Parts: sequence; C-alpha cells; structure tokens
Amino acid sequence: MTTMLSCQKVHAGYAKDRPCVRDFDIDIAAGEVVTLLGPNGAGKTTTLLTLSGLLPSLDGTVTVDGTVIKAGNARAAARAGLVLVPDNRALFTSLTVEENLRLAVKARRRWAQERDAVLDYFPRLAERLKVAAGALSGGEQQMLAIGRALAQHPKVLLIDELSMGLAPVIVERLLPVIRRVADDTGSAVVLVEQHVQLALEIADTAVVLRHGNIVLEGDGRELAKNPGLIEDAYLGAGEGHHPDAAQSGAADTVA
Repeated sequence: MTTMLSCQKVHAGYAKDRPCVRDFDIDIAAGEVVTLLGPNGAGKTTTLLTLSGLLPSLDGTVTVDGTVIKAGNARAAARAGLVLVPDNRALFTSLTVEENLRLAVKARRRWAQERDAVLDYFPRLAERLKVAAGALSGGEQQMLAIGRALAQHPKVLLIDELSMGLAPVIVERLLPVIRRVADDTGSAVVLVEQHVQLALEIADTAVVLRHGNIVLEGDGRELAKNPGLIEDAYLGAGEGHHPDAAQSGAADTVA
C-alpha cells in the first residue's frame, strides 16, 4: 500500500536543546487509522502540531505522499494535503455551519457537491446549516470541525482529542465515522484520543507515547484484547522497551 505519511527520527518541542518528543518514527499507509495514545504530557499534541507545520521540528523528516515538508511551514504542509483538527476545533463561532464549510472549499463551482459529501457523514449538520457555530452543541461543533477538514480533501487527517468535552455516547457515534472516512477516501488518519478502548476499536495501529518516546506500537484490535499492555505502557512498566503487539508481543529495546 502507498505510504501517505512518513516520519523519520522526528524530534519535537519548544526549545532546541530540550525536545519533548524524540525519535518519532512511523509510516502510515493510505486509508490507515493510527491512534496516538499516552498520559497527559506525553507529547501527543506537540507531535500533531509539528506534523502540521504549526511547530517547527527540531530534527528529522516528515514526508506526505512522497513530498518532504519543510519544518515549521504550515502552508506547505496544508498544500501537501496535511490537515489538522485542533483540540479547540478553531471554528468561526459567529459564522453559520454553512459559512464555516464554505470557507474550506477551494473550488466554488463544487461547493454544493463538497457540502453534500460532508453532510453525508454528518446528517445532523444538514439541520443546522443556518445556525451559528457558537450555538451548536459540543458534538455538533466537533462534527463541523471534522467536516471542514474533510472539505479540504486531506491526504493526512490529524485529529487532536476528538472527545474533548464530549459525552462518551457522542464519542461512540463519531469514531466510526472516522473509520468510514479513512476507508472511503484513503486518507491516512492520526487520532489523539483519551477514550482508549473506543479508539482501539476503529484503529489499525496504536502508538503509545510516554515522556516523548514511543514505548508501545501494535495492531489496534490486538491491543484492545490486551489492555494490560496499554496499562503498562501508560504507567511506565518496562519503560525503554518497544513491544510490538501486532507481531509476537515480544519486547525490543529502543535505542
């Protein structure tokens, strides 16, 4: 399968001599969903901000569909097809749902087609098109934020804390839509999520960060059956090791 996102030895952080994330290595295929897990402060949001170009990488290479992205260049990342849904959703709250979506569509002649494609994933938004984004419920705002990202036809879709401020029942409805998006469009998806079991149910691959290091990586469904591995990774049991649950479950030392 085509590798859509490749990260090689990426160091990320806010000071050159103090990276928060070290040696972030991952290859994500078209249509693959990767959930990025870890305790608070592990470096998950820092990783997404770096991949999207909003934060310059301190070292390493990020490639989208064969195009190397210049560090810290958000416009270049967006042009290459990398789209971020931030944890605060970044909606224009005084504009309507329809106006927020329209801003994301580049080809105006295709506006109706693009809008209908988003509404197919989120039918609830069809009832709210003329409502200001600030008047939406939290779940509706998240639908709009994701829908606006989809209107940009991402090759790589980054979603930071999809469940932020949402009831678990809403998260249960939204996560299968992310799976469907990846299957339908071939977008590679990187999902940061605190509802671990729900995320594992729709993810092809799970990656756990702790103190900025990848401490566990494996098949999402296999890890869902072995919650102890996730718990150990969160708590630091066997830290400095990199078990691959998708293969044999054996631990390999991380350099």
